[in-house]
Amino acid sequence: MRAVELFEQGRADAEVARMVGIHPESVRRWKRMWEQGGLESLRRRPATGRPPKLDDAQVEVVRAALEQGAQAHGFEADLWTLERAGVVIERLTGVTLARASVWRLLTGRLGWSLQRPRRQAVERDESEIARWVAQEWPRIKKGR
Repeated sequence: MRAVELFEQGRADAEVARMVGIHPESVRRWKRMWEQGGLESLRRRPATGRPPKLDDAQVEVVRAALEQGAQAHGFEADLWTLERAGVVIERLTGVTLARASVWRLLTGRLGWSLQRPRRQAVERDESEIARWVAQEWPRIKKGR
């Protein structure tokens, strides 16, 4: 670590901060830690915080279920929303997740991304559109 090398050379905190490109207060904090615990005290540690509500096995069960599609789970349209995914997660695991947590699960742990369906009228008739383009549009374009 570059800052430790500079500490060992006896450089001033402000000079170390300038050379490393870090705020002087951070350099002072690092130096205190280094003086008390050596280089090992400055090494990265695993992130702390609350563990995830779903373990890896449960996440894989959820992944498999969601890949079956929404209709396979009793929803009318084959479209996943955060609410629908949350309902399926609760059914499968017994764990209730907030919408934000469902979003983090889908985008973070499962690697999914937001997909929006293309808007298209349900009553759209492709054959009627093709007929109109072939027959009516040339007549309208030609004019009187």
